[in-house]
Amino acid sequence: MTEQAKVPAIRFAGFTDPWEQRKLGDIAERVTRKNENNESDLPLTISAQHGLIDQRLFFNAQVASRDMSGYYLLRQGEFAYNKSTSADSPWGAIKRLTRYEKGCVSTLYICFALLNANPDYLVTYYETNRWHKAVQMIAAEGARNHGLLNIAPDDFFDTMVSLPESQAEQQTIGAFFSRLDSLITLHQRKYDKLVIFKKSMLEKMFPKDGESVPEIRFAGFTDPWEQRKLGEIVSIGAGAPPSAFSAGNFLYVKVDDLNESSHFQFDSAQRVDANTAVKPIRKGSIIFAKRGAAILGNKVRVLGKTAYIDTNMMALEPRGVDADFLWLFINQTGLYRIADTSTIPQINNKHIEPYPVDIPNMAEQQAIGTFFSRLDDLITLHQRKLELLQDIKKSLLDKMFV
Repeated sequence: MTEQAKVPAIRFAGFTDPWEQRKLGDIAERVTRKNENNESDLPLTISAQHGLIDQRLFFNAQVASRDMSGYYLLRQGEFAYNKSTSADSPWGAIKRLTRYEKGCVSTLYICFALLNANPDYLVTYYETNRWHKAVQMIAAEGARNHGLLNIAPDDFFDTMVSLPESQAEQQTIGAFFSRLDSLITLHQRKYDKLVIFKKSMLEKMFPKDGESVPEIRFAGFTDPWEQRKLGEIVSIGAGAPPSAFSAGNFLYVKVDDLNESSHFQFDSAQRVDANTAVKPIRKGSIIFAKRGAAILGNKVRVLGKTAYIDTNMMALEPRGVDADFLWLFINQTGLYRIADTSTIPQINNKHIEPYPVDIPNMAEQQAIGTFFSRLDDLITLHQRKLELLQDIKKSLLDKMFV
């Protein structure tokens, strides 16, 4: 897009006219109706991700006063501007009420209804950063009060909006992004459901405290599980500092690398030379942080390749137990439960060796490990699809608006 042409870099076929700049006050009118007689008992808040949503769902509590007669009454299809700033919304957020028939918003919000512009277009326009500069200009002289921008309604309605002169082009753009949002929501729901399903199955496929069998098992497995000490079924490995190595071809894994998925190849990890004085950690070993806040995050991983690890980590090499199953057990129970948290959280051999582990026979271990490995692959697939769609939307928001 060039400033002179006033057209976006990407647009739909058949539309060639330059876009125009209009004052928001020319295409919208302010809404200041009060919730007289408590017509609505639904308190709304604005979320950058969810839009206008019930406060009780978003905060798990009602922030608004019980008597909301003094609040603005917003009807379905109308817009509200929350002047509160956040990391995701540095100049506040503008959202349209679509989820409910009506609801109440704080009088700190600036509310408006459209007169002669496509609402789906404007919803998407306010997801771009194109309107930030105009708001920044009118808020620059006002001090921020606890993250609330000092913006007068009259100044807000004087801000300029870029839009196609053609209602048909506005509608086409709005409909396109509406369908894209629906697709993103679909994959988000699939991803969320799979994550919830995995959590539920983890709770039901491992024995509860005091029990010897889980609530749910695969067909053909009936024997009680056996309780073993973790030190009996693993070899404990230690790391070495970076100073023990020079550049080479072996992987060297640090605590920060644990942000990867449960099984990884560490292709992007640092590479070092072999050191005969330091024992490498074998592929299939379980690695985790042994001190600091990373323990509380419970980032327990399985090595996809033989590697060296740094001194802030420990490794458990399974002996006669399936690595995927053991990872699931440890990840489910949480190493933070056995850590010494009296000062800086830390785990050492004295915590690991006596740690009780409930295990079935090898065939059932492998069946459980394979099931959750495939479930993780499915979750990752939907996560990647979701991230791809979000990236596509982000790119198009940048290229399809002036």
